[in-house]
Amino acid sequence: MDYNFGEIEKRWQKFWTEKKTFQVIVDHSRPKYYVLDMFPYPSGAGLHVGHPLGYIASDIYARYKRLNGFNVLHPMGYDAFGLPAEQYAIQTGQHPAITTNNNIERYRSQLDKIGFSYDWSREIKTCDPDYYKWTQWVFIQLFNHWFSNKTQKAEPIENLIREFSTNGNQKINAACNPHEPFSAHEWNNMSEKQQQEILLHYRLAYLADTMVNWCPALGTVLANDEVKDGFSVRGGHPVVQKVMRQWLLRVSAYTQRLLEGLDTINWTDSLKEIQRNWIGRSEGALMNFEILSDKNHILKVFTTRPDTIFGCTFMVLAPEHELVNEITSEEFKKDVQKYIEQTKKRTERERMAETKKVSGQFTGAFAFHPFTGKPLPVWISDYVLAGYGTGAIMAVPAHDSRDYIFAKTFELLIIEVVSGGNIEVESYDAKEGILINSDFLNGMNVPDAIAHANNEIEKRGIGVRKINFRMRDAIFSRQRYWGEPFPVYFKDGMPYMLPEDKLPLHLPEVDAYLPTEKGEPPLGRAKNWKTDDGYPLEMSTMPGFAGSSAYYLRYMDPRNDKALVSKEANKYWQDVDLYIGGTEHATGHLIYSRFWNKFLFDIGVVCKDEPFKKLINQGMIQGRSNFVYRIKKSNKFVSLNLKDKYDTSAIHVDVNIVHNDVLDIKAFKQWNPEYKNAEFILEPDGKYHCGWAIEKMSKSLYNVVNPDDIIEKYGADTLRMYEMFLGPLEQSKPWDTNGIEGVYKFYRKLWKLFHNSQNQLDISDEEPVLKELKIIHKTIKKIGEDIENFSFNTSVSAFMICVNELSLLKCNKRKILNDLIIILSPFAPHIAEELWELSGNQPSVSNAVFPKYNPQYLVEDMVEYPVSFNGKMRLKIKLKADLTPAEIESEVLKDEGVVKFLKDGAPKKVIVVPGKIVNIVI
Repeated sequence: MDYNFGEIEKRWQKFWTEKKTFQVIVDHSRPKYYVLDMFPYPSGAGLHVGHPLGYIASDIYARYKRLNGFNVLHPMGYDAFGLPAEQYAIQTGQHPAITTNNNIERYRSQLDKIGFSYDWSREIKTCDPDYYKWTQWVFIQLFNHWFSNKTQKAEPIENLIREFSTNGNQKINAACNPHEPFSAHEWNNMSEKQQQEILLHYRLAYLADTMVNWCPALGTVLANDEVKDGFSVRGGHPVVQKVMRQWLLRVSAYTQRLLEGLDTINWTDSLKEIQRNWIGRSEGALMNFEILSDKNHILKVFTTRPDTIFGCTFMVLAPEHELVNEITSEEFKKDVQKYIEQTKKRTERERMAETKKVSGQFTGAFAFHPFTGKPLPVWISDYVLAGYGTGAIMAVPAHDSRDYIFAKTFELLIIEVVSGGNIEVESYDAKEGILINSDFLNGMNVPDAIAHANNEIEKRGIGVRKINFRMRDAIFSRQRYWGEPFPVYFKDGMPYMLPEDKLPLHLPEVDAYLPTEKGEPPLGRAKNWKTDDGYPLEMSTMPGFAGSSAYYLRYMDPRNDKALVSKEANKYWQDVDLYIGGTEHATGHLIYSRFWNKFLFDIGVVCKDEPFKKLINQGMIQGRSNFVYRIKKSNKFVSLNLKDKYDTSAIHVDVNIVHNDVLDIKAFKQWNPEYKNAEFILEPDGKYHCGWAIEKMSKSLYNVVNPDDIIEKYGADTLRMYEMFLGPLEQSKPWDTNGIEGVYKFYRKLWKLFHNSQNQLDISDEEPVLKELKIIHKTIKKIGEDIENFSFNTSVSAFMICVNELSLLKCNKRKILNDLIIILSPFAPHIAEELWELSGNQPSVSNAVFPKYNPQYLVEDMVEYPVSFNGKMRLKIKLKADLTPAEIESEVLKDEGVVKFLKDGAPKKVIVVPGKIVNIVI
């Protein structure tokens, strides 16, 4: 019987499906363990070998926990809404649902071939109305709640309305947008529309005018990561900054809880730091600067360095700041407007990234220095952002690098106020030094000066102490078709929520996926897009992160049509024990899903404040590109080691027609008609050797490797183990098919352990000998520790060593091989299932118990002692492990190497550390 991986893998995949091997239910007799992958967007390109890396790792861990008695929830689904499917629909007229479902079918087929232990009965698609019904439901709850800074949690909007009708908003401490105070009398005399306008300042989901990345060609708002260098990543269309009325989520209300929660979860320090920086908590002062103009304007500025106030020599506003048009003098209006238009072409991310140069425009206005009364010129510049702080800064060029570059560029005054640097060369940004040129702060160190300045600011009534956060509210609407419809209708221009019994609000059919002639979003094309009462429905749809913000909860109870998740299911599964995904989601997805979960915790839907207990970011698998070398002005190609003799250009070649860096010339000629009649200058071995480089895996570089091709040639188990063998899970590493043969040969060697020379099953029931027990128990210990530490690459090496050692002993003992099959099964489930059954066990090995190693078999019989002379190691001697120190000394002094080194002399002293080292003093 040969190792026929093709038949074996198909058989066991069918078995798992038919027997529902990995389907789980709430089972209070077993401890739960929830393993989750960041679910994929099903693109038309399908999977390449880089995509399954994290899935394989999570599957190994899920199978391992199952073998250790846990009830393992390991689901999979699809993040199915998105711009690529919509763009394809615009180009072809085909409904995005058709494209998406075709892509999902292909993904499912590829995933099935790899042999994952997913509970497919829980599969979800974010574009399924039964799923997005609950995204719409959560949005309604967000709209109907506000955040109390006093209780630090979401509260029902009805409580706020009662407070307004009784006391106005004077006593409310809420996370809200700034607005004028009002009394209970004023509230009670407002119209319904006026009251709704006020409530929008408080709701956790609210409408407001905000700056967005607008792409006219795509007709939609884009997220920052969808824009690069002023152009859309999708299609390369120009993107401008534009103020639009958008739905936002008040994520900023949860900033402190999002920060504190990081201390309770098992994430890497680097990932936590990324989130802390994104949230950006800072303590400082909110100061008032009067503007010299016809009107009484006050410019509010937040600073973390009030100690440097006497070094402030000018002010800078974001070009979008609301006061710019108000304070700009007639002389500079045209120049200011021109600069504002230029700024619209740059995203905030690009503006933040530019640190080497600055641009700006003087407004003609001046502000009064709050301590000295001196006039400070007011400029605008795109290095100041409207959404950060107050959208204005007090520029202290001597102690801020960007302010310094700005002052140098426009020849503005620079005053040193903290000693310790050389401002003739660069700004001194450190928070240490003694204050100079600073009036009442002179002679103080920086920390004392900050505290004293804060006191004086509040004492003089020119500002207050304040904690500020960099993170802003999330823009939650897109002018697209392929997304979740908002459960919102408008009455008298104000938004209202649909009744919950009207959910889901289905995505309607439209005649085209483009904006209407009036510039409305594509949903404006839908017929009768209104409520039964005739009120117009919201035309924007939700963004991509809407569907991914709570999908982990829906997996707990995916077919529940009465609730997002039942109390029973949530109480049992609670949270995600292990979450694996890419670093690209370190901020957006993880921040938003944590916010979403905390809100659901506040309103009693979930029992845990944090959704993801442990999170691991897997590295990327990079492409290993191959090159051929074409002699210029010819159709002749020269092999790698001969190319320096000719004037050549390197051309990427499809890695699938290159084997161990040797080109398949016949396949190359068929690959591109241009090379049909190509000629080749070969190496002395008669082969054409290609060059190579490590690059991103991309179709344009012809270095994409399809997992289907690897499985067809080597099998899914080989793919699984080889991806783990490439290197540590969390590091990026290149794909190199050249090494895959070694893993494939390992399986053939493993197969032979169970079969005799005639390839017949041959397993013995004899009791194992000590050597065999030592080998398997050493491996059990190693594999268990490696899986717990996610060191899967070293596990592969341990398996290879184990099989080699057992092969040398010709071990075919059932007790040894059964344990080997079980510990191998998380990595190579198909061959493990086959060998488990062939060995006379009941299927499936997934129901087995992970063996425990016996420490007595790990005790070494022999110890290798480094022998040093006067502290310098000269040789090593193997001795029995149970020798006494006196016996060790005696055996060492008899050794030929030691005798030779002593030259018949006697040592002054012999120091023995049992099990460690021998040091001879001469």
